[in-house]
Amino acid sequence: MTGEFTHSLDAKGRLFIPVRLREELGPEFYVTISQDQCLYAYNMENWKRFEEKAASMSYNKQTQINPLFYFAAKCEMDAQGRILLPQNLRDMRGIQKNVVILGANNHAEFWDADVWMSRRAELASPENIARVMQELDF
Repeated sequence: MTGEFTHSLDAKGRLFIPVRLREELGPEFYVTISQDQCLYAYNMENWKRFEEKAASMSYNKQTQINPLFYFAAKCEMDAQGRILLPQNLRDMRGIQKNVVILGANNHAEFWDADVWMSRRAELASPENIARVMQELDF
C-alpha cells in the first residue's frame, strides 16, 4: 500500500477510504492501535497472518501484544467507500475531524491531520531519508 490522502470524518464518524486503497484493504478489514500516534488498518489476509504469528508466541509475549487485539475493530466499507471509525479508537489516538490516510507497505495508517503534519516534515527530510537508506543498506 502506498500514498498519502486527506479526508474528513463526517458527523457520524465515517471516513472515506481512497479508491487506491480500497482494493488492497478489501471490503472488510481490521483497525487497531499502533505504537505511533495513529491507527493501523490491516486487510483480512495480513490480519490473519498477524493472528497466527501472535498465536505461535509464548504466553508472556501474547499478553504483551494483546492490547492490539483488545482495541481492534472490524470495519466494513459501505457502498460509498466509507467506514465507521470507532470513537474509542479515535479518542485513543487524538483523531479529530481531518484524517490523513497513508499507505504503509502491508497496512494503512490513519493520523489526525495536525499530528501528521507536525511529523511529516521531519520524516520526509533529506537527512532522515539518507539516514534510513543507510541503516537499511539501500
